[in-house]
Amino acid sequence: MARCLVTGATGYIGGRLVPELLEAGHAVRCMARSSARLRGQVWRDRVEVAEADATDLAATRAALEGVDVAFYLIHTMAAGRDFAERDRAAARTFALAAREAGVRRIVYLGGLTPAERPSPHMRSRAEVEAILRCSGVPTVAYRASVIIGSGSVSFEMLRYLTERLPVMTTPRWVRTRTQPIAIRDVLRYLVRALDIPPGAERAYDIGGPDVLTYAQMMRGYAEAAGLPPRLIIPVPLLTPSLSSHWVGLVTPVPAGVARPLVESLRNEAVCREHDIARYIPDPPEGLTSFGQAVRLALLRIKEADVATRWSSASTPGAPSDPLPTDPDWAGGSLYIDERSRAVRASPEALWRVIEGIGGGNGWYSLPVAWWVRGLADRAVGGVGLRRGRRDPARLRVGDALDFWRVEEIEPGRLLRLRAEMRLPGLAWLELCCRRADGATVYGQRAIFHPRGLLGHLYWWAAYPFHGLIFGRMPGNVARAAEAGDGGGGGGGGTETFSAQSGVVPAQTGERGRPR
Repeated sequence: MARCLVTGATGYIGGRLVPELLEAGHAVRCMARSSARLRGQVWRDRVEVAEADATDLAATRAALEGVDVAFYLIHTMAAGRDFAERDRAAARTFALAAREAGVRRIVYLGGLTPAERPSPHMRSRAEVEAILRCSGVPTVAYRASVIIGSGSVSFEMLRYLTERLPVMTTPRWVRTRTQPIAIRDVLRYLVRALDIPPGAERAYDIGGPDVLTYAQMMRGYAEAAGLPPRLIIPVPLLTPSLSSHWVGLVTPVPAGVARPLVESLRNEAVCREHDIARYIPDPPEGLTSFGQAVRLALLRIKEADVATRWSSASTPGAPSDPLPTDPDWAGGSLYIDERSRAVRASPEALWRVIEGIGGGNGWYSLPVAWWVRGLADRAVGGVGLRRGRRDPARLRVGDALDFWRVEEIEPGRLLRLRAEMRLPGLAWLELCCRRADGATVYGQRAIFHPRGLLGHLYWWAAYPFHGLIFGRMPGNVARAAEAGDGGGGGGGGTETFSAQSGVVPAQTGERGRPR
């Protein structure tokens, strides 16, 4: 048994690696910027949690104390002029902290980087690998291409492009060869990195048994999903920038996240060696084929058994500020739109509707208004409204939910969402379920903290639309709960509305009323 530290435990790979390490008998410590983001994980009580940012040397050094093997799974998945410098700074800090803490091995998951003209993000992955390997701590680096698994960003992009476009005019990169690998094989290599003998730490290429072009992967997905054959017509005019916007238009993956993926697909990404098999032999049944990986991913989606999604990780550039307590607003201002309604249903029925909100169930108000808001967010580089949800019925802290993120959930009582759309301020939406005078009551509170004059102007410009968006929600939520509960549970169906539409001083109570 080894003591392992997993960075990126709130992300797609890290969130799946932790239970695999526990199953293998290892002790696990998770390093996260916020321990609250791990609270909903089924394995939370079986791990230690250390709060640290990878760029904070002292905190990272403390997190690595007593650790045998550290898994470095931190990546920047969005564009921006300084992403490479952020990656370098985090890797250097982590490498120094690992050496000072006496870590025996670092395990890193990077990418198959071409020798010529690598994309900026692939070049950054190679730089991070070099920093870790030069740290003085023996480092095993895995280089992978497209990862196929339920919820992975590569799989979601492939899935939506193929399902939504039976006839596609596509850029030239669909003819580039790549070697996809199933998420189950990636996790197997990561867990068994501890079995690689001392002195054999180096970089290893890992991939599945199939070498395919992206066009072949789209056709293979269509076949595995039982779709009619897709007609693919490559055209030479789509640049990576245009392609990323095209992907952002057709799929839930925002253009800012799609662009590094598209740029990496311009170059061939095929394993140059399979030396890892010397220490981690292929399973008796062989590595997972592309078709099998797709079928497994689709089965997980069908069974609502998607443990993590690409959107599980924090969205680069999105606000992460939690809703503060009232004294923290000193000197600031808040706008609050607060509504409530008695519901003729049990609290349990109402909570099922609240926890099931968003994604395929929508937002219980004017759909076109939400659609336009999501489209506007995409137009300015935001995440938009199409990320959906990881599970159709259950939420946990840290889950992405369309253009919100779950900041707090108290089962049966409170759901608080933090906006990740592009805004001149910070915004939250609270939905709650309570009993009052023997009746079930639905409570709803939209909160906005403006930044500067633009923030105030934004609130007042959007205020006329609040009746269309927030005003219809209580009645529609109530009707959904009543329909699901057979109309029982008591309550009078009355609605109250208290919109604190002006500036709310910092010295206000929990619901914007003077104490």
